[in-house]
Amino acid sequence: MNPKKIFGTDGVRGTANVEPVTAETALKLGRAAAHVFKNVSKQARGRGKHKIVIGKDTRLSGYMLENAISSGILSMGVDVLFIGPLPTPGVAYITRSLRADAGIVITASHNPYADNGIKFFRADGYKLDDKIEDQIEELVFGGEIEKVRPAAEEIGKAVRIDDALGRYIEFAKSSFPKNLTLEKMRIVVDCGHGAAYKSTPCVLRELGADLVVFGNHPDGKNINENCGSMHPEMLCAKVVEQKADLGIAHDGDADRVLLCDEKGNLIDGDDIMAIAALDMLAQKTLAEKTLVSTVMSNAGLEAAIKKAGGKMIRTAVGDKNVIDEMLKNGFNFGGEQSGHLIFRDSGTTGDGLVAALQILRIMREKNAPLSKLAKCWTRFPQLVTNVKVREKIPFEKLDGVLKLVSAAETELKSAGGRVLLRYSGTEPKARLLVEGRDAKILDNWSKKICGAIQKQIGT
Repeated sequence: MNPKKIFGTDGVRGTANVEPVTAETALKLGRAAAHVFKNVSKQARGRGKHKIVIGKDTRLSGYMLENAISSGILSMGVDVLFIGPLPTPGVAYITRSLRADAGIVITASHNPYADNGIKFFRADGYKLDDKIEDQIEELVFGGEIEKVRPAAEEIGKAVRIDDALGRYIEFAKSSFPKNLTLEKMRIVVDCGHGAAYKSTPCVLRELGADLVVFGNHPDGKNINENCGSMHPEMLCAKVVEQKADLGIAHDGDADRVLLCDEKGNLIDGDDIMAIAALDMLAQKTLAEKTLVSTVMSNAGLEAAIKKAGGKMIRTAVGDKNVIDEMLKNGFNFGGEQSGHLIFRDSGTTGDGLVAALQILRIMREKNAPLSKLAKCWTRFPQLVTNVKVREKIPFEKLDGVLKLVSAAETELKSAGGRVLLRYSGTEPKARLLVEGRDAKILDNWSKKICGAIQKQIGT
């Protein structure tokens, strides 16, 4: 492991039982995090000792990491509150609700089951800033944490919070107007065999919806496997087959959502942002009339927001970057094309269930099908291609790649298009986005650029 590299764009992530996602490193992370959070505030937020919430998704390796990281925390004189499988936004909410000093969720989000990871939340439910991550890394790699050992009588204790799921369910329901129900609505839900396998169906049923649910039988190894928001094909087919009003698909930790309209068309994060942001502009509830999105969002989204009298700010990829921009300038809505949607009036992080409820609210209030709502904007042709790589060599060191990118930009920019080439922060992949008005030209440039990368560092 390389110091200062254990934290990626969204916590620590990798193959389970391979560094840095091992029991040994998880224990060190637990010790370091407990020490740091004790010193962020000398006075615990609740009564007694400082305490840290630990939740997880449904991966088999979650048991191993949960026990290891909790052991590290307890050894530093901090209590642990176990809440079991719960969506990432649920862990953030429970951290605030229980007045804990920090929250941890063990998940690799949309990655295959063999991967796992560790995300941290501050006491207020927001993700850690770089300064705190640096402090934890320094303690893990520098060995200083070994010199700090509380006396035996100061060791922490662990308790299980039995009503965490119920608390999150009520929190999510509170984001939906009390004067509305989902009665006479037929909804297909794909839980991706992940953390939302109980919460999302329960909330929708309690609001009166008629549900068809699948992907709700996790076995530790089937999370995200040919299901969920990474594989929405089955969802779209089932919506048509069941004559449903819409479909909802989550990723493994349910901080994302993709939808499907009644005709079987996929509704991605850009569609959801367009529908919600335009509604918020009309209702005058979009703070500073500004939507926050990333460089991956379609140019057509920005055009639609501008036409309605608002503006769109782009950040680097990653919901953490979106949230940081929102916090810095007081914005209340933002998200990613991939389905991370952050409604800050209702939460502190991306929440797939809350986002779905906002679209259901708009459908109810406007008495309109999702397919009609999705016509509120026009998408520019866009092509995103992933290339699996064996190592992430800087693009400028690859022969001819940046020359191809420059040539593509010259041609596409003249028609309002763009090119974005980057490495994934969570997977061994190069990602290329090309956008413009002619799909054939996009395909041509994508093949040229990705072919050059594949030839040199592809797997």
